[in-house]
Amino acid sequence: MTVEMLWEQDDPDEVLRNRFGFADAAAGGDWVVSTVERRWGVRVDPPERLVMSDSNALAWVRSGDERLLVKWSVAPARSERLAFAAELTARLATLGLPVSAPVPTLVGAVQVTVDGVSMGLQRVIDGAHLDVADAEQVRAAGATLAQLHDALRSYPSHGSRPGVLSTPAPLTDQIAGWIASAPSTLSPEARDVFGSMADRAPTALPSVQIVHGDYRAANILCRGTAVVGVLDFEELRLDHRIVELARSAVMLGTRFRDWGPVPLSVRQQFLDGYQTVHALTDEELRWWPVLVLWYSLALVPPGEDPHGWGPAAVEVLEQTAR
Repeated sequence: MTVEMLWEQDDPDEVLRNRFGFADAAAGGDWVVSTVERRWGVRVDPPERLVMSDSNALAWVRSGDERLLVKWSVAPARSERLAFAAELTARLATLGLPVSAPVPTLVGAVQVTVDGVSMGLQRVIDGAHLDVADAEQVRAAGATLAQLHDALRSYPSHGSRPGVLSTPAPLTDQIAGWIASAPSTLSPEARDVFGSMADRAPTALPSVQIVHGDYRAANILCRGTAVVGVLDFEELRLDHRIVELARSAVMLGTRFRDWGPVPLSVRQQFLDGYQTVHALTDEELRWWPVLVLWYSLALVPPGEDPHGWGPAAVEVLEQTAR
């Protein structure tokens, strides 16, 4: 079994032992196999691969010819959110949306607590991560996000778990707070241009709703020109759909350790694809350049910038100023 980190540079064997409580890979694999059989009634082979990031782990297993994915988290504070995300994903699957639906346990649960960790089981989707150099895939990703937003708009945002999601501060307040924090990477020119744009942005926007929270190449699987899988709803939150659309457009090309910006043409293709399904309001369209500039500026790292977020932000700033 291959044991690795998704994006962290830590030693995976040490993380497996110290963070997840397994003496070695074999012990972790035995736990996965026995737990899946006990809770789901499914016999699986020992994991082929185990990947960890932060407090989360993923194990790829086989049951006959079927490939399955076991996901668990050792962070107790995330249990409610993960259960909510699993229920929401199951609902989206019933609507025919391309999501990785959770496999119910023997008692019908889609997320369970096992040995103090929150755990779920999914079927592996056959596809490759979104290629932002493929214009048709990018447009399809935009259209799929619009379909998700339409479906999520009517989903109960709190239900019986009022602590899972919280209403964000007004967008203008968020931006004013960010400018007031005086980020070291925000130049005086950028601050003036961005502040002026934000001041002129309309205050009226459609209500906040549940959004995916992390919609980008790392979580979008494609086959040909079609989106076949939207993964990882664990970062879902309440927000305006135009906020997620703009943030996703800026971060669309980011994966796990490949974390770079995309050009204007890709952002436009993504926006065009979205609007083939759901046209934006005039107010949302006026917010689009403001939010694209905000996220472009916010992603510039202090110090070294190996992926070029700084030059990309300058380009967005110049385009906006023109």
